[in-house]
Amino acid sequence: MTKREGLPPLQEPTATPEPSAGTEPATAGLSGIALMVVLTGYVLSIVDASIVNVALSSIDDDLHGGPAALELVVSGYGLTYALGLVLGGQLGDAFGRRRLYAYGLAAFTVTSALCGLAPTIEFLVVSRLLQGAAAAMLVPQVLATIQAVTVGQARARAIGMYGATAGVGMVIGQILGGLLVSLDIAGIGWRMVFVINVPIGVAALLAVRRVPATRADTKPGFDPLGTLLFGVTMACVLAVVVAGPDLGWPLWLWSFLALAAVGALALARVERGLEARGGSPLLSPSVLSHPGMRRGLAAMVPFSTCFGAFLFVYALIAQGHFGFDGLVSGAVMSPFAVAFFVVAQFTPRIAAALGGRIVTLGTVVQGASLLLLALVLWLGWPHPSLALVLVGIGSFGAGAALIGPTLFRMILADVPSAQAGMGSGVLVTSQQMATALGATIGGTLYVSLAGSLSTVSAAVLVLALLVCFSVIVLVISLRLPDPR
Repeated sequence: MTKREGLPPLQEPTATPEPSAGTEPATAGLSGIALMVVLTGYVLSIVDASIVNVALSSIDDDLHGGPAALELVVSGYGLTYALGLVLGGQLGDAFGRRRLYAYGLAAFTVTSALCGLAPTIEFLVVSRLLQGAAAAMLVPQVLATIQAVTVGQARARAIGMYGATAGVGMVIGQILGGLLVSLDIAGIGWRMVFVINVPIGVAALLAVRRVPATRADTKPGFDPLGTLLFGVTMACVLAVVVAGPDLGWPLWLWSFLALAAVGALALARVERGLEARGGSPLLSPSVLSHPGMRRGLAAMVPFSTCFGAFLFVYALIAQGHFGFDGLVSGAVMSPFAVAFFVVAQFTPRIAAALGGRIVTLGTVVQGASLLLLALVLWLGWPHPSLALVLVGIGSFGAGAALIGPTLFRMILADVPSAQAGMGSGVLVTSQQMATALGATIGGTLYVSLAGSLSTVSAAVLVLALLVCFSVIVLVISLRLPDPR
């Protein structure tokens, strides 16, 4: 395959300064400090999706919320986060990405403080909903800023760092959450998992002016009908994913998927008509039709589904059958975090040498690591070799690092700079939805199989399913455009 076969040539993006007094001019490129600032907000949003998991029992003891309220503490954040990502990206395109990032980070810092100060479980649930909405405002601006002000290897390195942050953040959340609850700093217990965001957020806000100020060349209009249809569709899908395991998958719940399908069809029709009339749709069909975007998302969904299922099922096995507490089970994931972060730094060089086959290589590594873990559990149960488990986890992280950052680059490669916010919003929404779906599928399947089969049989069968997801990504990778 020739380089970027079938795709239009990349256009160097332009960075348009926000028209406000005292705004520093946008520059071509992203300094190390600026990249660190935008990634700080992103990692906070990722960490807070998982850091609360190990604090739930302490929250219940203190606020007496009950299982349903505790579920909302976890899922409420993800709900408003996923619902707002595309709109947050479009707002950044219209009013300035640095401005929306700063507003989102400030709101995230304030809502984190509110979570830490929550006197009742109801107050905590509402604060988590607001925290998720704030994250949806800031997160799309990260990739959009990278897309707008970098080119070539600089962009590849920045997106590699973004990908590393995405993968490592979830693991850091589990480790950090267990550590903070165990240390009980200042005697405030679980509240520290939220309070720790405040000084970090303030520090990033103080340096936010180092980030180039960019926006779309022309301010896009808004699409209230498309926004409503998108919100209804997303809410229906998320309701099934979030509530299904707790409600026992009643028949009436599946009707939400039918409603989501109707909403998606209506959304597609409305968006095509609006774009044909020269309007500014929430989800531009022309942007979504790019081969890199279309094929990359097709690979991103099964990849993220596998990723979400692996992390969730591992937590169930480690804490339920190995007897690890939250801190230790998180620490055992350290090889994943280290391998992911290290390999992600070399992903641009590997992609330069292998082209699109870097994703194929990643799926082979990931699939082999899952097979190794299945074999180790099957032969060594109930006391599998910890060393081999760590090798399998580290290899899984290395494979994920080869796949994830490369797919980010492919998906965004053809998105015009003026629509970078929208493109990044679609990407992150797809990633978050697939990760949540993977956790639901993997967890439900594991619990169901463990009830009728042995624990080790359930674990091995789930790992075999994840190998199938890796094979799907492998097949799709053979048709991906060259990322060089």
